Amino acid sequence: MKRAEIGNTVTISYIGTLDNGRIFHSTDEHGPQTFTIGAGELFHALERAIIGMRAGEVKNILLTAEDAYGPRLQENIIHIARQNFPVEKEIAVGQKLSIEFKGGASRVMVVSDVSGADVTLDGNHPLAGLDLTFALKMEQVE
Repeated sequence: MKRAEIGNTVTISYIGTLDNGRIFHSTDEHGPQTFTIGAGELFHALERAIIGMRAGEVKNILLTAEDAYGPRLQENIIHIARQNFPVEKEIAVGQKLSIEFKGGASRVMVVSDVSGADVTLDGNHPLAGLDLTFALKMEQVE
């Protein structure tokens, strides 16, 4: 049976969980994922862990935060005066806002706090700073 190596197209099924057991993603809901090893479609560390697996093989793979979405960075959190938003715009914790910066760049950020005077926006990925565990099954190696 063929082992997965760089350049192979493989299909995997997995359940991704956090340290507290919460599922962050599952192919049970979204269907198996097919990708080419080495094409940069997955975390590099996850690709490395998949290399050598055969169809039907099952493996638990732990990615540290550094190998996944990276650490939570304080510089990705900004505070904006509430008065910079239209008065009629309702702003709530958890809401996603597209923010335009000088130079024309824009970024989607999540409202993490709202006070009378300020709105705190977090541009970190929701899984930044968290270790991820994949209960993974190699479905197919081509």
